[in-house]
Amino acid sequence: MSAAEEKWTEVEHLPKWDEEFYEVYTAKKHGKWVMLKRLRPSFNSDEEKVRMMESEFDTRYNLAHPNIVMVNDFEDVPGLGRCIITDDVYGTSLRQLIDDHAVTGEHLKKLATSLVSAMRYIQENHIVHHPLRPERIIFTENIGNLKLIDVGFEQRPALSPHDTAEDIYNYGVIMLEALGASSEPNPVLRRVAERCTHPDVNRRYRSIEQLQLALDSGGKTRLYTIIITILSILLVVMAYLLTHPHFSN
Repeated sequence: MSAAEEKWTEVEHLPKWDEEFYEVYTAKKHGKWVMLKRLRPSFNSDEEKVRMMESEFDTRYNLAHPNIVMVNDFEDVPGLGRCIITDDVYGTSLRQLIDDHAVTGEHLKKLATSLVSAMRYIQENHIVHHPLRPERIIFTENIGNLKLIDVGFEQRPALSPHDTAEDIYNYGVIMLEALGASSEPNPVLRRVAERCTHPDVNRRYRSIEQLQLALDSGGKTRLYTIIITILSILLVVMAYLLTHPHFSN
């Protein structure tokens, strides 16, 4: 066995994780689990797709965000060829959770916080990426952290208004689909998602900052409502006790 073959072990194709232009694998590199992406064999002689892969590595290598899968190498793997090497993010995709109607309140919370944070980071760094979809959102196996995969293939001086608007619309589509697969209703998230996808584009959020503010305000509104409700109940109880002193003796 060659040194390269000893370096790579337990290589396994993950068909459910395959992307539009890539096949995805899991493997151990020097005994540590990682994920591998290689061009589908049908694109190996396509110079445009080869350049796209190289550009994706260059673009993603310097990204650093807790909710974005980190790229750490680009090298030849025996039996696979040239691969982008990423951190191991084995878990369950949002698509699978939606299909199984297994979306929980915790998943919804992370879609409202972690996913939006990752989207904002991508936009601030002017990363051109494929449309957001449930298949590209992973909840890790043991801890359940949200990780966004396939996050970009080119960095530009600036993104177009269309790019940012598309992110907001697709976020709304994802959230509505997740809400439909959850047993926990969340009217605040539903209102936000419906505004993201409003038929009148002028009534949608115009930026990630607006979207994030709406989500933050919704959470604070729920908290204030709970506090006010508790205080109201306490006031009623205190008033009753004051007017019926024999109950307090």
